[in-house]
Amino acid sequence: MTNITSGPVIYVSFPGTAREALTFYSETFGGELSLHSYEDFNRTDGPGGAIAHGMLSGPVALAGSDAATGEKTVRMEGAMLSLLGTAIAGVLREWFEKLSEGGTVVDPLGEKPWGASDGQVIDRYGLHWLIGFEH
Repeated sequence: MTNITSGPVIYVSFPGTAREALTFYSETFGGELSLHSYEDFNRTDGPGGAIAHGMLSGPVALAGSDAATGEKTVRMEGAMLSLLGTAIAGVLREWFEKLSEGGTVVDPLGEKPWGASDGQVIDRYGLHWLIGFEH
């Protein structure tokens, strides 16, 4: 039987930072991280130690790799990864703080006029997050 997820999982092409980025997300969100190098897959279209496939499974699922020679890398415009209500408020606050380290806070996490709290951050690897919770 195959492993079935509850929905789409973003797959990010990193510019040579996949190991560092996916490890950061694993440390931020928890979960299980598996990394496979180009060498592991006998690929020759990039450095042997580069990540050919990485997968984070857990409360937040992400996948990615180092872009092969000539491939485009991540650039997010007009999209956010939404974590609205996906964990208790304290956990979401902690995730926001960790994602903010070395990143750019677009909108601070705080109470909004409609009664919920949310905020936006672009992390150090270029992913744009929307994090929030109901009171």
